[in-house]
Parts: sequence; structure tokens; C-alpha cells
Amino acid sequence: MPLDLDQYRDRAQRFVSEIDREYYLHLAGHKPELEIEPIYDRHAELFERDAVLALRERAGTTDGGDEGRRLHYLLQLAFGGYLGVATRREAEEIAQLEASLEVPDADGTVAYRQVYVEQANEADGERRAALEAARDELLVERLNPLHLFALDRAHELTRELGWPSYATACAELQGIDLEALARQTAEFLRRTDPVYPGIADPRLAEAGLPALGELRRSDLPRFFRATELDALYPRERLVPSFAETLAGLGLDLDGQRNVHLDTEPRPTKTPRAFCSPVRVPDEVYLVVAPVGGRDDFGALFHEGGHTEHYANTDASLPFEFRHLGDNAVTESFAFLLEHLTEDPAWLAARLGVSDPGEALAHARAVKLYFLRRYAAKIGYELELRSADPDLGAMPGRYAELVGSATRVRWPEAGWISDVDEGFYVACYLRAWALETHWRRAARERFGERWFESAEAGAWLRGLWAQGQRLGADELLEEALGEELGFAVMAGEFESP
Repeated sequence: MPLDLDQYRDRAQRFVSEIDREYYLHLAGHKPELEIEPIYDRHAELFERDAVLALRERAGTTDGGDEGRRLHYLLQLAFGGYLGVATRREAEEIAQLEASLEVPDADGTVAYRQVYVEQANEADGERRAALEAARDELLVERLNPLHLFALDRAHELTRELGWPSYATACAELQGIDLEALARQTAEFLRRTDPVYPGIADPRLAEAGLPALGELRRSDLPRFFRATELDALYPRERLVPSFAETLAGLGLDLDGQRNVHLDTEPRPTKTPRAFCSPVRVPDEVYLVVAPVGGRDDFGALFHEGGHTEHYANTDASLPFEFRHLGDNAVTESFAFLLEHLTEDPAWLAARLGVSDPGEALAHARAVKLYFLRRYAAKIGYELELRSADPDLGAMPGRYAELVGSATRVRWPEAGWISDVDEGFYVACYLRAWALETHWRRAARERFGERWFESAEAGAWLRGLWAQGQRLGADELLEEALGEELGFAVMAGEFESP
């Protein structure tokens, strides 16, 4: 029976909203269980093998344009859902274990998902390391077998659909040359390698942490927390500064009835801030787990960038352009707003910081660390997701590649859990590069205090209104006539 595209799209929209709502309720700590299996069961026909193959055939014969984009975005969803159906029980069990496991500590126990928060606020490096070792033991024993099953099953099903490897499938579905991207990021590593210690080590010393080479991964939450900067980032200014920034751009946060801000602490709330676009643009949740200090500001503004992108998307766009597409686009807007929390003009205007030197130096070090980590991760994930990976060697390769790029003593335990589906690592890398173009354009067009310009807000809303109809490269070409690359970003770190 031929695939009815209109019916498929309607069912797909309901599925995406239901699954996003379920993840919101679970990850925000409103409910301990992640119950996605019933959702997949209700929409099983979306992810049958015949549906995936029919969409692939239709997408392969389209002449392009918006209809071609819509078909490719649906195919990405169907492919991911086909694999998700096969591994939904493992996904549920992983989420439930993460929400329920407790890590032994000298003073009792710490919730598995709260270890990062404890480390961020713990001055004793040995306790940070002990917490990480205990958490990693649970990860290896209880969670990694589930992750490994899901990985093996994804590889098997991908081959059954006709692709030689998961990496090949993702590259084709997303229209990205992942190998070329890995070469670009390897060049970024090469260019920034000489300056990395000079940027990071003084900030590590200021935080009372070991230098690169001796730094442990368990020290990183404390580094990101940046307690020495607390006076510059008062907790009581967290949400007001975000609302005031939006007001400067002509947006009224309190008046956005489609935006729901969730900053309340809950025991099982994930420490990873997130935005849940349940119904774009009508129902968008912005969730942050408060830790305190600079990291909280960065997290809120990052997820706030996602939120405003989704909340300002044109409601008349087809479902695919509102909910699917190239996530490097929404990530670029998240990074753009996040960057304001390290912008001298913004710090002066919103937080009254007269001497932002330490804050800027810290933010620069943190960003370079993350860029180098993700540059290493894409190379690692290409190996892991290749046609015939040597799984026995992968834990060592993970620790070697990420540890070498970051110069952090990196444990092997996360070799399979520190991997997002669909090569999301590529979205982050391309989004960081795209953000440099948006930021430069905003400054050139509207001045250093562009965040106080209603005209800048109108320009952004024009970009946001397009949802993710275009990919990152296409949107940049259309909006600014520029080509996406990493050279400008590397130059930002090479110059003083």
C-alpha cells in the first residue's frame, strides 16, 4: 500500500510532541519513570521497515526544493525512530537507572544525576575524584551493557536497511560530509594546540586546580562552576538579566505565554540544562538545574536561545520545518545568546561588571576546552560508528583521543555513554562555527551593544521565524552570503 504522506506527517507530529513531553516530565524531575515504550507502541506504524524504505525511495527521487527537504527530514525521523523502537526498553531502563541509582559517598550517598552538582560545589579534589570513580563503577556495571546492546542493535538494523554503517547513514541523511568535518576539526586542533595551555592553565590555577596534563576529569565541574567569579554573576540576577536582555531585543519573556521557564531544583532533575519544544511554537519548556555562578548564566542563556528560536518560529510552517531539520541551526542561536554572558558590554550593562577580564579569560578557556573535546569526539565516533569497529579497543581509543585533545586525564568508562544519537557532535561543531558569523554580523550591523537593539531583535526574529527549513550552510549563505568554516573561530583563539 503506497505511503500516505499527509497522514504520515500528522502522525509524526503527534509522536514528536508526545515523546518530547515525556522526556521533559522525566528529565525535569516531575516523574521518576521515562515511559517511552507506550508512545512508540502507539505510533509503531511510523517506524516500520517498509515506511523507512518508502520514504528513502521518495526522498531519492525528489527534485529537491522544500518538498525534498521535508522528505529528507521525515526520513531522518523515521530512521531514528526505527532504531529507537528496537532499543526503547534499554533507553527506558537507562533513564530509570540514572534517576534511581545512588553513588556511595563518605557521608552517605549522592543521587547518580547529582554527582556533577556535588563535584561543582566541592572544593576537595579527592572527594570529587572519589565520587567520579564510584559513579563510573555504576556506569560500567549497570549502564554500559545497555548502551552496548543499543549500539550493536543500531549497527545491525542500519545494515539491514542497506547502509554499510551508521556513520554512512547519518552522513547521507543529514547531507553532511562527516569525514570532511573531522578533517576540519583536526586542523582546528592543530592550530589551537600551541595556545591551549596559555589560555587554560592560568584559569585553572585561579580556580585552585591542577594544570593541563595533571587535570582530572572529575575536576572539570569545579572548573566550569568558577566559584571565584560568583561575585560577578549573582544568582538573584540570573532570570532577571535574561528577561532584560530579551526586553532589549524587543521580546517580553513574561508575555510569552508559549514559554514555560523551569528553574526549580528537584532530586531527580538532570543537571544538564535543556529546552523541550513540545509544540513549536505553541508550547516550549526551558529547564535549568541551578548550580550557581557563571555556569548557571551560560546554561540559561544557551537554552534560552533554543527557546526563543522555537517560540518565534512561524506557526504556519510545515511540521518538518518547525520540529525537524538541521539542529546546528538552533544550536547556533543557543550559542549566540550564551556568548552574551561573556561579552564585556553585556556584563557591564546587565550585571554592572566594570572589570570583566577574569570572566572573559575563564569563558575563553572553557570554550576552547569544549571545542577541542568535540573535535576529538567526532573522530572517535567515526571509528565507533564505522562498518566494522573493534569494540574491544574503543574504550582505550576514547580515553586516548579525548584525553589527548583536552590534556585531561580521561577515564575509559564513558566510551559508549558519551555518544549522542545521530552524530549530534557534528551539530555542535557546526553550530559553534555558525555562531561566530551571527555574532560578527550582529556587531557590525547594530553595534557592540546589539543586545539592546530592537532592530537586532527584529533581525533575529526573522531568522528564527524560518525554523529549520534550511540547513546551517544554506541559512548562512542566504542570510549573510558567507561560507561555514572553522578558520574564523580558530583565529579568535590565536589572537590575544
